[in-house]
Amino acid sequence: MPTSMRNQFAVKIGIFLCSIFSAQAQTSQATLEELGNLVNDAIFFTDKYITPATDGAVYQAAAGWMDTPKKKNLWDFSLGFHINTFLVPQSDRKFSIANSDFSFFKIQESTTAETPSALGNRDYVTLVGTLDGEQVLLKTPEGINRETVIYPYLQAALGLPYGTELIAKFSPRTTLKNVEYQVYGLGLKHNLSQYFKSIENKKVHCAALFAYSREDISVAFLDVQTAYGNLGLNSLNSLIDTWQLQFNAAKEFKKLELSAGLIMNASDFEYAVNGEKGEIENIIPLQQILNNKLKSIYKSKNNYIGEVAGRYQLGHYYLQTSVAFGKFVNSNVSLQYEF
Repeated sequence: MPTSMRNQFAVKIGIFLCSIFSAQAQTSQATLEELGNLVNDAIFFTDKYITPATDGAVYQAAAGWMDTPKKKNLWDFSLGFHINTFLVPQSDRKFSIANSDFSFFKIQESTTAETPSALGNRDYVTLVGTLDGEQVLLKTPEGINRETVIYPYLQAALGLPYGTELIAKFSPRTTLKNVEYQVYGLGLKHNLSQYFKSIENKKVHCAALFAYSREDISVAFLDVQTAYGNLGLNSLNSLIDTWQLQFNAAKEFKKLELSAGLIMNASDFEYAVNGEKGEIENIIPLQQILNNKLKSIYKSKNNYIGEVAGRYQLGHYYLQTSVAFGKFVNSNVSLQYEF
């Protein structure tokens, strides 16, 4: 073959290979953009889906900290078994979505729909998207399908010097359908009425409490199957740090004690996808990208909660019931033993 013909042939092969590589690069870039849109949709949906559950968790953790504002004697110890009941409001069991909310997904056969939050029922909505030319179907996650959330926990208190009391609470990990919940924390209570003997002589007791608790919530989340395999968004975790200041006052009537209190707390919410990584990780670190993006919906919230309680003595045992109220309603029943 003459040299000029060989050169022309090489040029044609080079142009052909460049066109192939260019097409692959464009396809890859388009796929990455589609995945970026999917991540944005996941961020939007995460915020709407999990927020009612995390808000409710703060109320559950806030209740029942102070058994009594009465001063405990030095080194006196008590242990209580608590049953907490959170009433799920109807307005927080579902939320509305529209096609305009999404950049990757569309609602199948509709433009708007209502889908359950983590506190909602077992309904779902089917979302449809396209990734690298392949259709992606997603069924939105279900809720716990309960009108009340009930969980048990243990709480202990130890009398310290100067009318101070160390309080600790711990709940085992509780599973409700596709949601797991756990809370634990420490608090310090200080009796205030000890400084006013005229009040104490009338069997009136006042105290302040400062406490920290951590609420840990995990939910089964987005099971997204694609041509690249599962995307690894199956589990969503929320960690909530809550700082609480509380004031309570009580009046004794022989074996019965009635009390009322004001709770003020501040909570920081963090979110992370933490399930098994999907096959998509062979292409891009999707979980890492999503978790970095989830920082955009980290938030802090303040709550003001009222609490009323009644406590009845049965020897060394005390039976107590309390109700916390504000945005939500939460009740607590406990049996305590003072050693």
